[in-house]
Formats: sequence, C-alpha cells, structure tokens
Amino acid sequence: QVELVESGGGLVQAGDTLRLSCAASGRALSTYAMAWFRQAPGKEREFVASITWSDGWTDYADSVKGRFTISRDDAKMTVVLQMNSLKPADTAVYYCAAGGWGSPESAYNYWGQGTQVTVSS
Repeated sequence: QVELVESGGGLVQAGDTLRLSCAASGRALSTYAMAWFRQAPGKEREFVASITWSDGWTDYADSVKGRFTISRDDAKMTVVLQMNSLKPADTAVYYCAAGGWGSPESAYNYWGQGTQVTVSS
C-alpha cells in the first residue's frame, strides 16, 4: 500500500511561482514512478510530469516544458513540482500519483487527494 499526501497549492498571479510537494510512504516505493496530473474545471485529468525513484528519469507534458520541474528527495520520500511562469491555464486541482511509467492515468495505482492551484490574470 502506498499513501500520497500533496501540499503547496494556493492562489497566485500570472507569472508567479508555486511549489507543490507530495509526501510518499509505503512499501517498494523505489520500484514506482511518481507523477503529477491535473484536472481543470470541466476537463479531463491530464498528465503533467513524471519521475522515477530509481534513476530520476523525467518526462513532461508539452504545455509545461521549460516552466515546470519535477524532482525527488530520496531522504524525505518527497516529490516536488516546481512551477514557474504560471498562467491562468494552469489553474486546476493537482494530483500526485504513484505507479508505472508514462502519461496514461491507467499506469498509476495510487493517488493523492489533490491540491488546488489557482492562477489569476
């Protein structure tokens, strides 16, 4: 069983930065990939970024490349999403997920409760 707890969401202005954290606990975490997804009002949940615990391979959605950075802290078992140059289009509930590699939701077995990010223009 894996437990994921997100934190760090909030209300910011366009151009600001925000840092989301996902605290992970559970067995065999090192065998998983970790990812961030987001869901905007009225839209389907979409992939944002992913990273592997074992070697730090990363992947990003085109919409966030160059602005968002995913990283991991092995000692704290935390995955961080650093979000720079935020846009109103980034407004969504952000979810942390653990599971297999890739962008499909179906690759991930465990999900956090989500944290709201709102970017005003």
